[in-house]
Amino acid sequence: MGNTSDMERMFQELAGYERKKVNLGIDRLPASPMQIVQAHIMSEDTAYMRDYVLNENGDIMELWFDGVKVSKT
Repeated sequence: MGNTSDMERMFQELAGYERKKVNLGIDRLPASPMQIVQAHIMSEDTAYMRDYVLNENGDIMELWFDGVKVSKT
């Protein structure tokens, strides 16, 4: 991720989840949509993997972003 339109789309997506009362977080800490987007913008050697937590009906209840180190080889 990197360009402005990608970040805007990501923010809108996450804000939609937040409106639906989906818990959001990054590296196991609660975070707002803006904090998550900022982490993506600032990351140089870290990528973020999404971890969806579903309820028994398959609805998204939580969305976590887990940092994964990226090796530059």
